[in-house]
Amino acid sequence: MTDSTNSKPEIDMPEGPAPTTLEIVDIVEGTGAEATPGATVEVHYLGVEYETGEEFDSSWNRGETITFPLNGLIAGWQEGIPGMKAGGRRKLTIPPHLAYGPAGSGHFLGGKTLIFVIDLVEVP
Repeated sequence: MTDSTNSKPEIDMPEGPAPTTLEIVDIVEGTGAEATPGATVEVHYLGVEYETGEEFDSSWNRGETITFPLNGLIAGWQEGIPGMKAGGRRKLTIPPHLAYGPAGSGHFLGGKTLIFVIDLVEVP
């Protein structure tokens, strides 16, 4: 796991069964403004599937951060980002019921446990 928020993270392949609850691991503790529930946040992130380790999305690949309100995101982000401080890097392992729902939900990530590494750049 890369612990610098200045470069795209690398995620080690997880071992064992996927968790059934949200797992939050701080990789780098931030020192800036703290994200609160429903806040708007500016982040860099990388998302991979738990089972395969395949990357499905990354703001790093687009070369720019993204800013959005937490209430518009999956429940795992809504629960996993508050309390994080700007400048920090956090890993969220999100089970399907807090991500895109069960398999067959119509989303290509339905039924999948997801891992996100999120760098909180700013709480505007």
